[in-house]
Amino acid sequence: MSAEFDNVIVTAVKSQEQGVELMEKLLAVAQPSAVYSPPLVSGDYTLITASEVYAGMGFGFGIGGGTAPKPAEGTAMSEEEAEGQEGQPSGIGGGSGGGGISMGRPVAVISIGPEGVQVEPVVDATKVALAFFTMLGSMLFMLGRMRRASRR
Repeated sequence: MSAEFDNVIVTAVKSQEQGVELMEKLLAVAQPSAVYSPPLVSGDYTLITASEVYAGMGFGFGIGGGTAPKPAEGTAMSEEEAEGQEGQPSGIGGGSGGGGISMGRPVAVISIGPEGVQVEPVVDATKVALAFFTMLGSMLFMLGRMRRASRR
């Protein structure tokens, strides 16, 4: 194997190791400590925040290889073509890529007190408003289409 091909192999192995490290870091957020906050104690009450955690990723690797094709017998070749045909390896490849995301958001507060345990949901007003306007826009769009269809 040529030094160039060996270099591609070494680079691909390093990329794979980096991909595994990235995956371990992204999955580390999916631990119970990332989902439940440490308890906050105030008097007779203890509060614990429960969260929702997402982690996703993808990565890929590629590698190539090859040697110069041998000419068919009786095939004429130029001098430049003949120079690349002397058994020297040619054509290499390589490549890698990846990415990931992790995110979390609070979904509930667990309250422990003299009255017992209560779970209060955390409502994201922005998401509720976006869902409302999306639904409203869809309904208006469909209403317009239904009116146009009924006029025909």
